[in-house]
Amino acid sequence: MSDSKKGLNTICTHTGEVQDEQFKGAISPLYMSTSYAFENVDVKRYPRYFNTPNQEALCKKVAALEHTEAGLIFGSGMAAVSTTLLAFLRAGDHIVLQNALYGGTFNLVNEEFDKYGIEYSFTDGLNPEDFKAKIKSNTKVIYIETPSNPLLKITDLAAVASIAKQHNLVSMIDNTFASPVNQNPADFGIDIIIHSATKYMGGHSDICAGAVASTEENIERIFHLAKNLGGSLSDQTVWLLERSMKTMGIRVRAQNENAQKMAEYLHNHDDITAVYYPGLLSHPDHELAKSQMNGFGGMLSFELNEAFDASIFQKSLELIKASMSLAGVESTMLSPSQTSHFLMGPEERERQGIKDGLIRFSVGIEESEDLIADIEQAIQKVKSQTIVEAN
Repeated sequence: MSDSKKGLNTICTHTGEVQDEQFKGAISPLYMSTSYAFENVDVKRYPRYFNTPNQEALCKKVAALEHTEAGLIFGSGMAAVSTTLLAFLRAGDHIVLQNALYGGTFNLVNEEFDKYGIEYSFTDGLNPEDFKAKIKSNTKVIYIETPSNPLLKITDLAAVASIAKQHNLVSMIDNTFASPVNQNPADFGIDIIIHSATKYMGGHSDICAGAVASTEENIERIFHLAKNLGGSLSDQTVWLLERSMKTMGIRVRAQNENAQKMAEYLHNHDDITAVYYPGLLSHPDHELAKSQMNGFGGMLSFELNEAFDASIFQKSLELIKASMSLAGVESTMLSPSQTSHFLMGPEERERQGIKDGLIRFSVGIEESEDLIADIEQAIQKVKSQTIVEAN
């Protein structure tokens, strides 16, 4: 049966397995070798060439999940982002990027592209026409992220893909927040899909990896640069990532369900002033999200009452971890102004609406009642301390 006819969980479980021909084990064997034969072989394998048995197999799973022809895996999400961008841009070229980006990507563009002579323009992208207005004669790429980090803004995939095709541009998306479970941008015409596989693909806060999915032609172009930059992934981690991706469909759907409950709870809470989650009817892009997503995701963000200290609130949590990353099976919270978007700088954060009191909430698979109880007790603690300080 072809992958196109398989269900999501079947692809997660079976596509891209390495067959254990010797012992017939139920899972992929792990090939740790960094040296392979070069004579009388069909493929000359080398870890930096992204083609060891485990690397090659996992790329097939990534491609099948994103409905593309091919995939490539990297040592980190930023390795995937930087290599992909530089594979399609050279000195004198121009790129249009959405403002609401992961802080690392924003920093890469602002700190490094001038060195390479690459021009760039940022746009809010709230309206697809915003992208079109920034296109120049030397524009080569449009780069988006939806849902965005950390305010969960939604960008119209089909509209951006159409604009890119009209102007003969390559469209790229960071699809990390959605994961292939909730969104398949290739179905809407986006050319290249990028993931921090550290997040939902890994899902257990113990893997650092990146992934790219696209056509055979585009992946070949990315590979030719990737083998020179050296951002490959060790086979030990490849094997762990395949293990994790087997349960991705189940994990992410459970996180979707929990996140919806948490968003509704926070939305109705007197001590929460704003909630950003595309699954809420109040979200300005709810209908658009519903039209291009299969689930609204496990990520949301919210703002506490301005009188409360967001740092003290997070320190008061007992079950939910105050932690740097996201998308693990355990729930975590962080302040983007101090972590993921710290390098963006206070002026740019303020311009984008990322307040110092904003809290990003990566919802895990715990019982929602337990998560609510933890938030309640933390709010009561920070509220009590606020009252004491006021007196």
